[in-house]
Amino acid sequence: MSLKRIDLLICCGSGCVSAGALKIKERFFQVLSEKGLSHEINIIETGCMGPCDYGPVMVIYPEGIFYKKVTPEDVDEIVSEHFEKGRPVKRLMLQDEETTIAAHKDVPFYQKQVKVALENCGYIDPESLDEYIATGGYEALGRVLTEMQPLDVIEIIKASGLRGRGGGGFPTHIKWKMVHDAKADQKYYICNGDEGDPGAFMDRSLLEGDPHRILEGMMIGAYAMGASRGFLYIRAEYPLAIARIKNAIKQAKEYGLMGENIFGTSFCFDAEVRTGAGAFVCGEEMALIHSIEGNRGNPTPKPPYPAVSGLWGKPTVVNNVETLGNIPTIVRKGAEWFSSMGTATSKGTKVFALTGDIKNTGLVEVPMGITLRDLIFDVGGGMVEGRKFKAVQLGGPSGGCLTTEHLDVPVDYETLKEKGAMMGSGGVIVMNDQKCMVNVAKFFMDFCVEESCGKCSPCRIGLKQMYEILVRITDGNGREGDIEELIRLGESIGKLSLCGLGQTAPNPVLSTIRYFRNEYEAHIRDKACATKVCLPLMHFSIDKNKCIGCSLCARKCPVNCITGSREEKYTIHQLDCIKCGNCQEVCPVKAVERIPGMHPEVIAHKEAEKKRLEAED
Repeated sequence: MSLKRIDLLICCGSGCVSAGALKIKERFFQVLSEKGLSHEINIIETGCMGPCDYGPVMVIYPEGIFYKKVTPEDVDEIVSEHFEKGRPVKRLMLQDEETTIAAHKDVPFYQKQVKVALENCGYIDPESLDEYIATGGYEALGRVLTEMQPLDVIEIIKASGLRGRGGGGFPTHIKWKMVHDAKADQKYYICNGDEGDPGAFMDRSLLEGDPHRILEGMMIGAYAMGASRGFLYIRAEYPLAIARIKNAIKQAKEYGLMGENIFGTSFCFDAEVRTGAGAFVCGEEMALIHSIEGNRGNPTPKPPYPAVSGLWGKPTVVNNVETLGNIPTIVRKGAEWFSSMGTATSKGTKVFALTGDIKNTGLVEVPMGITLRDLIFDVGGGMVEGRKFKAVQLGGPSGGCLTTEHLDVPVDYETLKEKGAMMGSGGVIVMNDQKCMVNVAKFFMDFCVEESCGKCSPCRIGLKQMYEILVRITDGNGREGDIEELIRLGESIGKLSLCGLGQTAPNPVLSTIRYFRNEYEAHIRDKACATKVCLPLMHFSIDKNKCIGCSLCARKCPVNCITGSREEKYTIHQLDCIKCGNCQEVCPVKAVERIPGMHPEVIAHKEAEKKRLEAED
């Protein structure tokens, strides 16, 4: 860090930047300059600090004072009160009931976290190689190149129990050993930064917040397997991550930490960034490899595996960003230290993007084996607005939904798979009791249909059929046998699809049927959505005991389906209602209610139409 009196760390990950962090930084520079304090205060632009709900956030050292939801208007007060008078601004600190939480380390959001891959995120300037080195950066690489043989490194990773953090959970050392043993004049190492899951931002945050860590982990792996060239495949929607990793590559080369004869040894390694165009399927390793080659990003059958014939037909290892982020720390602190955390089969920690209907959304890193209850209610702070917990989606669009009965389930690879979910790359979406699980399944299925590469029939055709059934159910046209058909299709697609994405895409549907079958049955048999999310399966009604006859609802109705008078009160004509909700929004006495279930008048009309069409046939 610096020798100045105060270090001001401002979170400048993408989340806080979008909330105005850069404007806050500019304002600090301006105010400190005006007051002649620039020589005393060191302003450091860091990566993601984690708690997105509190953003923009900052930490001020040496005290470690944590400020949340800072605005440019707060800067003058912070400088005047905190920097000049030594009195922290309490209103910007986190309040826990009647207690003011001043220190960064005491914020409840961090209490059950253990930072390994995120060790430096939010603490150092990601664009400063000197700061990375000051925290132990490149020490592991130096030790590996000067003191160890390639097989020694592979043995450390094996002993640590590190498994791929990209979703599959494949033991990292096995991939490395396969490429190490392969005979070839060229071997490649690829970092998979093509993070495409809805609500996921783990890899982006690591690349933005600690890019040199990823490069160091990559070079350690490259030495272990004998690779001399690497590619970092990052989706183009991550411009800040791309800029920072390119800057890190440039700095590493200038310092002699990448390129020829690294640390004075015979090891040579070069890396470059390739940007993805946003195709979800390119998260699959063979599709990613084809994309780097300049071809369409489609998966291909295995074997051969990339370790045998990968990029341009050469032995190749593809590792996820988070996997690489663990490697330098494992080498520095030892395999035993890393394997002491987690469970028997899932070692170490896992980074999650915690989102949804919880108080503390953000980037977290917790030991493997933590329960869902601890993750959601302790780290995540519980549900917002006093709502009840209903479900949690783990593993992205190819993951599954778990329920209240699973809150004490440990988060590890095998247990989650057994319960119908998956670790995935680390997306966690928490849902409250206002969510319709049939609609949730439809949302994820729609995503998978759109992102299918279309190469194999089970995925291309089967997912589309599943989506159409879900649309039919949520539109109020579900029929007996639809649930069984969804299960049959889902199981077949899982067995027959070409790649892992198609094989796991039915999971959201199968898991919601498994745990929320009653909601599917209500949609089909009762024509009702209890949560009133599916518009065709609910209706608006005016309570005539509350209606004051003001006519505001009728005047605001875009299709003129509300009639009445002050004496007779107002009525909604259900066959014409488009369910826009304007009437409920404008009613001054809350007389308009949202009622679960399709209105009997609409049901009768649908039945009559059905009979008419049958008669015509």
